[in-house]
Amino acid sequence: MSGTLWIILGGAVMTYLARIGGHLVLSRFERIHPRVEAGLNAVPAAVLTTLVAPAAMNGGVPEIASLVVAGTVAWFWGGMMPMFLTGGVVLIALRQLLG
Repeated sequence: MSGTLWIILGGAVMTYLARIGGHLVLSRFERIHPRVEAGLNAVPAAVLTTLVAPAAMNGGVPEIASLVVAGTVAWFWGGMMPMFLTGGVVLIALRQLLG
């Protein structure tokens, strides 16, 4: 097997173990402390920030334009799925057009 395949399989196993481990730990408690729940609720925003921030700081015209369009869609329509879809479509289209 190639090295890339081993990396993919290792990443899949580690992701599964991390998810099942978190589930097993949290399932032992009857009630989750509000601070723990608040921290867990903040994880998606933190992950999204780590994905968007480098594109905002180092991106070119396609990246900045897609962030502006996605932000505008989120502001006026408020849905997460339309925001991601329009941002992705704009990014792909501008990368194809501008090279």
